[in-house]
Amino acid sequence: MNALTFRTSLTGIAIAAALALSACGKQETATAPAASGATTTAAAGGSTGGSPAATGDTQFFPLLSYRTGPYAPNGIPWADGKQDYLKMINERDGGINGVKISFEECETGYATDRGVECYERLKTKPGVTMFDPQSTGITFALTEKAPVDKIPLMTFGYGLSVSQNGEFFKWNFPYMGSYWTAADALIQHLGTKEGGLDKLKGKKIALVYHDSPFGKEPIPLLQKRAEMHGFDLQMLPVTAPGVEQKATWLQVRQSKPDYVLLWGWGVMNSTAIKEAQATGYPRDKMYGVWWAGAEPDVKDVAAGAKGYNALSLNASGQEPTVIQDILKHVYDKGNGTANSKDEVGTVLYNRGVVIQMLGVEAVRAAQEKFGKGKVMTAEQVRWGMENLNLTKEKLAELGFGDMIHPITTTCKDHMGSTASRVQTWDGSKWAPVTDWIQADPAVMEPLIKAGAEKYAGEKGIKAREEADCNS
Repeated sequence: MNALTFRTSLTGIAIAAALALSACGKQETATAPAASGATTTAAAGGSTGGSPAATGDTQFFPLLSYRTGPYAPNGIPWADGKQDYLKMINERDGGINGVKISFEECETGYATDRGVECYERLKTKPGVTMFDPQSTGITFALTEKAPVDKIPLMTFGYGLSVSQNGEFFKWNFPYMGSYWTAADALIQHLGTKEGGLDKLKGKKIALVYHDSPFGKEPIPLLQKRAEMHGFDLQMLPVTAPGVEQKATWLQVRQSKPDYVLLWGWGVMNSTAIKEAQATGYPRDKMYGVWWAGAEPDVKDVAAGAKGYNALSLNASGQEPTVIQDILKHVYDKGNGTANSKDEVGTVLYNRGVVIQMLGVEAVRAAQEKFGKGKVMTAEQVRWGMENLNLTKEKLAELGFGDMIHPITTTCKDHMGSTASRVQTWDGSKWAPVTDWIQADPAVMEPLIKAGAEKYAGEKGIKAREEADCNS
């Protein structure tokens, strides 16, 4: 397939919303202790509360989550971190410039149809802010709905890679990275290990990927890099959820690739590492995307995963000031979402905290333009998301330090940062082994431009004019 081919057909992926179900679930006051683990209803579109009711005087954050099913071990800490940051902002700061935050969680089970149901049911809540679909499949399904409903989508480190182009994707914000930037960073890193990108010529690199829109998304970038550097790219799809991989790793054992890139999520990751161990494939030759680099992915393998590598968008640990504030203002008052404080500070928990910080700061940026102390509309929040400027100094002020790379978005660039780091599992914890690696714009930009223009041509979308960027 041509590397410039836009692999994902949103028309084919988008799923029409089902009939809205009845009430989205209970809501509790912000001062009431949350249920342990914020257990959600397992039925489609089940929801939880834990915040003031969504009214016209609160800023409402809809929280799509998956606490059930094969992806729950990864989805739970992510969801817990998101809730706890919002609780902390209400408790510590009294909200965003005095505007209290409300939220409601809706269970998707990582299923696209259930995700669309949650979106349809929560989008009309008063003060709705934005949606974080938490799934590439759900993102594809909502990308055509967002412009109609005028509600922005934040996809932190996932989603539609070409939506970095804000000229055509006004309502999508793939903050901090996409699967193209991830793939590019990994190839750059492997080139560095080999002594230069030219040394990749003749090497074999296998992509073991989740057979879904998420797993397929990096393929165009990897094909482009293979064409540039002359390495052999082997693609090995794994049927979801990924608990059966023996045939895949038999192929790995037979082909003996120099490196394996793991594009997995949930149970697929730990299964892959176990199969690599069983077949004798060196874990230090394995590199995961940032969704294959958290504690649930390696803890069951422990020492057997030693040497395994993965990208990281955020640091782990309880040391950052913001995490200490969550412990003080949320957990010490009996209002924590996680079952145990031990979860606080893990990779995915901290990622949830980062995601909600970006949402809160987008609201704050919007208030600077449209009025402090006011509830922002989703359209106004979209402006804030497009004009986010979190410098190193600002991140330190917010208590994040170097947990993430600084991010600055514009009308044309809805990602704001393409930086990621490589971390290695030492048998008991994750340790960063590189500085920030920036995706190469000379490689990325032509792919993004071609993909965005192709999508716009198919959908009849015109590039935004300068006046639209300032409105």
